[in-house]
Amino acid sequence: MSGSAPATARRSVREVRERVEAVPDPELPVIGLGDLGVVRSVAPGADGVLEVEITPTYLGCPALPAITSAVRDVLAACGHPDGRVRQVLSPPWTTDRITAEGRRKLAAHGIAPPASPAPDGPVTVELGGVPCPHCGSRATRPHSDFGPSRCQSVLWCTACREPFPHLTAL
Repeated sequence: MSGSAPATARRSVREVRERVEAVPDPELPVIGLGDLGVVRSVAPGADGVLEVEITPTYLGCPALPAITSAVRDVLAACGHPDGRVRQVLSPPWTTDRITAEGRRKLAAHGIAPPASPAPDGPVTVELGGVPCPHCGSRATRPHSDFGPSRCQSVLWCTACREPFPHLTAL
């Protein structure tokens, strides 16, 4: 019997992508990297080594080392210990990349997601503030430019009198 650990079977690109997309964001653990729109691609590079391309929510994101480490752990667990994680900064991440499911998850956990991107066609104008994730009222106002993480601010609902984080639109 050999003293080395058994080799992990290589998972398909599709399986690796699903697992990478399910990795929770360190600053917003209620949402996975896929629903947040951070995962740009999972594909073999020119040399055949599996590469995961990620786009941070903003330049200098303090969660980036943790995200990179978690993605490397997924690659290794999926039989791709030589896999690479690359940061892609152009085009930059925007809140338009958050999926509908991601927006639902944020709202369900008391974080007001940014407005959904407008479909092609006329732009809908809604009067009032960001809807409160607690009571749904649009009677909200800014409370603080600084929230639980750098990409969030804090708003105040004048209807239910609850503060709540708001994912800042970029």
